[in-house]
Amino acid sequence: MSRLYLRKAEVGSTYAVSTWQSVLFSEFEAQMCSEARPFPCVFGVTGYRLDQLRYLFLDPFDVGVLGAQLEAFVAECRSHGPNTSLVVFTRPRPVQTLDAYYRKLWLTLDQLARLDKSPWPAEIPEQIDHPLWEFSFAGEPIFVVCSTPAHVMRQSRRSSAFMLTFQPRWVFERILGTEKAALAAFADVRKRLVPFDSVSPSPRLGRYGENDGREHQQYFLMDDNQAEVGCPFAKLAQNKTSPIATREQAA
Repeated sequence: MSRLYLRKAEVGSTYAVSTWQSVLFSEFEAQMCSEARPFPCVFGVTGYRLDQLRYLFLDPFDVGVLGAQLEAFVAECRSHGPNTSLVVFTRPRPVQTLDAYYRKLWLTLDQLARLDKSPWPAEIPEQIDHPLWEFSFAGEPIFVVCSTPAHVMRQSRRSSAFMLTFQPRWVFERILGTEKAALAAFADVRKRLVPFDSVSPSPRLGRYGENDGREHQQYFLMDDNQAEVGCPFAKLAQNKTSPIATREQAA
């Protein structure tokens, strides 16, 4: 399969102004470029400005296509720059509940794990309830962020359609290589979160590897800090032989 994900300039030359792809990307650009209301994820903003992000538009949301493109991205991502991520946009559909989007995220990750041709990284535990667990694909540990149109109070996780961002873990390791750098970066993120969201920063936000931290809890943040979200899987792809539906069901 040929490469479908695009660089910043390629989005404008590929999709006309009136298309949903153009509309969603314009919203994304406005978010990344705002100086009056800086987006909290400093890594994402830097990646956008330096053209290190890559953008994939899926219609329909086909996990098979997503898996092939994610595999291609992982193979070349180190050449894109130290702040790279794969940002996945999907066509806007009728808004569902936060719980529905949460289930969709984890179903997607489980389906991707079933499609993965590479062995799970030896250094990453397979049990999700572990401080060193991270979603992995094509041999690469990847931090995942889910944004949805159902988020209202937590604007830092809001988008006009179901959206996923896949950020290789080495991006964090490279940028947060020292304790001083890590403390400064996380302080900057939290400083931006306070005025950006209408709810205080989630208590689930933390540094990878901390004994009481769980990466999977940061992939999808609810709209308040009260809801308890349990992970739907003990580990992903426990049965790789069972059939999966890779195409999005009609809303």
